[in-house]
Amino acid sequence: MTRLLLRTAVATALALGALGPAGPALASSSDGVHTLRVPGGDPHERSLAPRTTEPFSMVGITWDDPDAALDGTAQVRTRSRASGEWSAWRALDTDVRTPETGPDRHRAGVRGGTQPLWTGPSDGVQVRVAGSRLPAGLRVDLVDPESGPDGVHTEVVEPDVVAPAAGAPAADRPAVTPRSAWGADESLVKDPPTYTTDTQAMFVHHTAGTNDYACEESASIVRGVFLYHVRSNGWNDIGYHFLVDKCGTVFEGRAGGIDKPVLGAHTYGFNTATSSISVLGDYTTATTSTAARESVAKVAAWKLGLYGLDPTGTTVLTAGADNGKYKLGQKVTLHRISGHRDGYPTACPGQHLYDDLPEIRALAGNAGKPTEPASEPSEPWTEGVLGR
Repeated sequence: MTRLLLRTAVATALALGALGPAGPALASSSDGVHTLRVPGGDPHERSLAPRTTEPFSMVGITWDDPDAALDGTAQVRTRSRASGEWSAWRALDTDVRTPETGPDRHRAGVRGGTQPLWTGPSDGVQVRVAGSRLPAGLRVDLVDPESGPDGVHTEVVEPDVVAPAAGAPAADRPAVTPRSAWGADESLVKDPPTYTTDTQAMFVHHTAGTNDYACEESASIVRGVFLYHVRSNGWNDIGYHFLVDKCGTVFEGRAGGIDKPVLGAHTYGFNTATSSISVLGDYTTATTSTAARESVAKVAAWKLGLYGLDPTGTTVLTAGADNGKYKLGQKVTLHRISGHRDGYPTACPGQHLYDDLPEIRALAGNAGKPTEPASEPSEPWTEGVLGR
C-alpha cells in the first residue's frame, strides 16, 4: 500500500509538472477577470511558471501603484484551448499611464498596468518580467470576455443624428456598433461620464498585441479591453471613445454619447478636450487595411465636424501633466488628427499606422466635400451627323 501511494504521488507530481504549476500564486476572479499574483523575490526579475488556468482570451500585467512605471520588459506565453500548444513568448506594451485627471485617476483600486494582449481562447499562462525597477504588487490579469451576462451581438444600431456646428464640414456620421451590441456590462460602470467643453483633436491609437484575429472576434476583443480597463486598471469605463477593427467596423467606446465631449482615458496629459480612436491590432510591423484607414478618417471628420473644425488643420493644446514628453502647462501645437506618440512618449500607434496619418487627414478633409458627378461622355463626332 505504501509503495502504491508513493507511485501515485510521484505520477501526480509528474503530471502536474507537465502542466506547469509552480510556486504560490494566489488566484481570484471577478466579472470575467481571473488574477494570479506574481511571486515576489528578486527586485529585477519576476516570473510565473507555466500553469493551467481558468479560460481566458486576453492577458495583461498590473501593479499596485497607478503612477509607477514598469521600467523593463513583460513577456507572456499562453496555451491554446483548441490545440494545447504553447505560443512563443510575446511582449506586452508597457507604455500605458493612468489618466491625469477625472474619475479614472481618483477611484479606489486604480492600478498601473500594461496594454492587454488578445490571445484567443486559452487555458494556460507563463510570465516573465525584468527591469531596473519593478513595481510592487505585480499580478497577471486573465480576461474572459465570454463570461459576462451579455453575449456577442452583431447588429449595428444607428445613433441619433446630431447636427454639426455652423460652418462645419458636412461629413456623414459613420455607422457605429453601440455598446449594447458588443456586450458592455453597464453594471460595472459605477460613475456617470465626465464631460469637457468640446473636442479639439483626435488621438489615433492601436491596441497593440496581435493582428491574428478574425473580424468576427472584434466584439469580444472590445469587450475584453473594456473588462481589462475597468476590472484590471480600476478605471470607470473603457478608455477609448471609438475602436475600429481591420475590417473597418467602428465600435462605440466610452459611454456618454459619441456626439458629446466625453472625458476619456487615452493620452496621458491630453485627455481633456480630445477624443480617441484605437485600431485593433499591432501596427509596429503590420500594415493597416484600407477599410481601417477609411473608418478612422470618417469618425474623425464627423466628430471634429460637430465643432466646425477642419480635420486637416492644427490646434494648440495645454499639457495637463508632466508626461515625459511635455511639461505641465506647456502649450503644444498638434494636428487635429494626431498619433498617440505626438502627445506622449510611446511607439503607439505603431510606425505603419503613424505613417498613414497624412493620408487619413486627407481622407477626413475630403469627407465633407460634395462628390463631383461624373460627366456624361460625349458622343464621338461622326462625319455627316449634322446632316441627318
